[in-house]
Amino acid sequence: QVQLVESGGGSVQAGGSLRLACASSGYTYSWFCMGWFRQAPGKERERVARISTPSDRTYYADSVKGRFTISLDNAKTTLYLQMNSLKPEDTAMYYCAADVDPGRCARWSLNSWGQGTQVTVSS
Repeated sequence: QVQLVESGGGSVQAGGSLRLACASSGYTYSWFCMGWFRQAPGKERERVARISTPSDRTYYADSVKGRFTISLDNAKTTLYLQMNSLKPEDTAMYYCAADVDPGRCARWSLNSWGQGTQVTVSS
């Protein structure tokens, strides 16, 4: 059974930093992409960042460009999101996701999801 488990969430003041991690396990194939999404209360889920595992090419939402960095460990089984210069509007549940299909990755329509980790940024 495939599992994606997020960690690293918490509460921080505006301007601070957090590093999220997502450990994947329970599969024998390779992900084509992994990504981070977030959902704030009363809002739709939105894309944050995505990384292609074969090329390490990264993609970011405009709202986080220059502040967040997505990366993988050398084994390409643990995903990270370094979040700097956090703002109150970054407050949300952050979800890790992954997929093996290039088409779904390109559409940000990933199939495998973690349970989420809460990030709260106070002003």
